[in-house]
Amino acid sequence: MNILQINASARRHGGNSTRVADRIVARLQQAHPDATLTVRDLAADPHPILDETALAALFTPADKRTAEQAARVALDDALIAELQAHDTIVLGVPMYNFGVPVQLKSWIDAVARAGVTFRYAENGPVGLLQGKTVYVALARGGLYRDTDSDTQVPYLKSVLGFLGMSDVRFVYAEGLNMGPEAASRGIAQADADIDAVLA
Repeated sequence: MNILQINASARRHGGNSTRVADRIVARLQQAHPDATLTVRDLAADPHPILDETALAALFTPADKRTAEQAARVALDDALIAELQAHDTIVLGVPMYNFGVPVQLKSWIDAVARAGVTFRYAENGPVGLLQGKTVYVALARGGLYRDTDSDTQVPYLKSVLGFLGMSDVRFVYAEGLNMGPEAASRGIAQADADIDAVLA
């Protein structure tokens, strides 16, 4: 097992989603002592956003790119190669204003590339990152599970599935800003979810 842990919290230290992701990884390592682990912290090492300069670099043929364009594409290439090399992905995802953090969105924009991680076929797009298991550690201040306000789960299911990662398992730590008792219940629920997704 090759585990890639991606921490998307804006906090470099102490993020609740990172703590839940750490718990998932610890359980995976316990079950698979020979597993390798790579950790990418998007707060400590943020990826540049997909802007006009990046688009121009991506849509310029490789042999015609400037040095600056080649360097920009190489940043995305590194994330794609890292993702391709791992079979187990653990995402630490806090909820910011009902969505995923911009740090995670920039990572998704970097790894979603036509002809590399997905392709268009006669019957529609085909994801090329198949055979992976994704564990998503969700940390929320309120209670959003199975409600219309939870935009994260449908989005992540869609975009990860689009890339071929259809085995996506969610762990919920919710109510973390609703007082100590609610926070304790939220962590207990996350532990129960970890038991369930790893069963």
